[in-house]
Amino acid sequence: MTFGTRVTTVTQDKLLPKVADSVLNSNVLATIILRNPKKWTGENLKAPVKISKNTNSGSFDGFDTFATTASDTRKNLQYDPRFFRQTISLPLTEISVNLTAEKVIDLIAVEMESSAEDMADSVGSLFYGDGTGNSNKDFLGLGALVDDGTNVATIGGLSRATYTTLKSTLTASGGTLTLAKMATLYNAITSGTQKPTMAMASEAVFSLYEELLEPRNIINNVPLKKGEGMSGQAGFTSLMYKGVPVLMDEKQTAQRLDFLNENFLSWHGLPVAMTEPVKYAPELIDGNDYGEVIRNLGFSWSGWIKPSNAAAIIGHIYLGGNFITRNPKRHGALTGITGV
Repeated sequence: MTFGTRVTTVTQDKLLPKVADSVLNSNVLATIILRNPKKWTGENLKAPVKISKNTNSGSFDGFDTFATTASDTRKNLQYDPRFFRQTISLPLTEISVNLTAEKVIDLIAVEMESSAEDMADSVGSLFYGDGTGNSNKDFLGLGALVDDGTNVATIGGLSRATYTTLKSTLTASGGTLTLAKMATLYNAITSGTQKPTMAMASEAVFSLYEELLEPRNIINNVPLKKGEGMSGQAGFTSLMYKGVPVLMDEKQTAQRLDFLNENFLSWHGLPVAMTEPVKYAPELIDGNDYGEVIRNLGFSWSGWIKPSNAAAIIGHIYLGGNFITRNPKRHGALTGITGV
C-alpha cells in the first residue's frame, strides 16, 4: 500500500535491529578444518612421508653375504605459508551520522561482522580449489590435496609421477553414483584401521546418495568438531556410509564426492604479526550458520587505520597458514556424478 504525505510526514519508519543474510550459504569443510588448528613453525612446514619400502631383506643360509646398502625411504612434503585478507573501509561522515540518537544498528559493528562472515565464505571456497589462484598465493584445497596428478602434478613440492604413493585415488564415476563405486573408492584408500573419517558432497550429490539408501536409513547430526558439539549449533546434517558421515557442503566442487581421512588433513595457522585475534561474537546478522563460529576460525584484526589523506578508517581481517595433507594416499574422490 502506498501512503500519501498526510501519513508519511507524521509517521516514522521502523528499522528492524538485525540484518538478514540472503547471500552466504553453508561452509562446512572450512569450519571443521579451521576449528582444529595446528601451529605453524618455521619458514616452511615439512611433513616427512615414507615413499618406498626397504627391500634390503631376504632369506639366507649359513655364510651367505648380506647386502648392506642403506635404503632411502623417506622424503619431506614441504608447504609454504599463505595469507588472506578482508578489508573494511568506512568514511567518518557515515560513522558520524550513525552515531546520532536515531541509530538502530551500529555501523562499525555490523560492517565488521558482515566482512568477517564474507571472509570465511571466501576462504571456504579456496578450501575446495587447487591453490594456484592469484599466482599460487591461494590456500591449498581439496583440488590439490586429493588428486592423482591429473590436475595437480606436484604436492608438497614432490612429483606425483615420480613418487606414485603420493597419488590420491581419483575415479571418474561415468555419470552415475552407485554403492558399488563408493565401496571401490572406500576400499582403495583403506588399509586395516586406516579408513576415511568423513565424506564431503555437494547438495546434488548428497541427494543422489540419499536416493540410494533404503527408507530406514536415518539422517544424523554431526558436530562441528569431531567428538564435540558446538554451543548454539546442532551440527551438520549427514548420512552415514560404513560408519563415515557423508556431509553436505554447498561449496563442494560440482559432481564430486570426496572421502577424507582427517588424521592426515590439517590446517596449520600462522598468526599475522602486530594483530589481535578476532574475538567478537556475531549478533547483528542472522540467516546463516556462522553464529559463534567466526571467533573460532583463527582470524586476526589489524585495528583501525586512519589514512593521512581521507576522512575515513580502514582495517583488515587476516588469516595466515595453509591447508595440508601428510598422506594424500589416504584420500579419494569420485568425479562426474550426475545421477544414479
